Amino acid sequence: MGQEVTLREVRLTDLDRFFEFERDPISSHRAAFTAEDPNDRGAFDRHWQRILADPSVRNRTVLYQGEVVGNVALFELLGLPSVAYWIDRPWWARGIASRALRLFLTEVSRRPIYARVVHDNLASQHVLSNCGFVQVGTDRGFAHARGAEVEEQIWRLDEVARPDLGPGPQPGDA
Repeated sequence: MGQEVTLREVRLTDLDRFFEFERDPISSHRAAFTAEDPNDRGAFDRHWQRILADPSVRNRTVLYQGEVVGNVALFELLGLPSVAYWIDRPWWARGIASRALRLFLTEVSRRPIYARVVHDNLASQHVLSNCGFVQVGTDRGFAHARGAEVEEQIWRLDEVARPDLGPGPQPGDA
């Protein structure tokens, strides 16, 4: 499985797929912190124009067996280097998110790196744990996908990512 997951620079042609991924209501509910209106293509395009033009943001498209299945990014959130990832729902529970994040972390030397995840997204928590992140706190934030304030966990990675953690799927991988 490990060699089947690859990363590459985001191409403009990937954005149509990313837009469809984010419109999935089950995926959006799990992610919680999404666009205010996932069906607003104009807002989506403006958002991606800003992040693709920002040299401080690193974005990668996640490919599985050559097919676009998600994305992963490093960006500043509340002044801290943070990662986020999105894997299209048909590809959940195959270890793709863990492998993609591990690969991405080998490209990024900056540490510590943070991630935030809604309290009930156990699959994403599992991915972070698989990649060496540890939970260091909690916070509350408004989740557009849920229309409510929710608890989120704050995770941190201090060490260099170890690609030898194994590429195989783990139970609960997103």
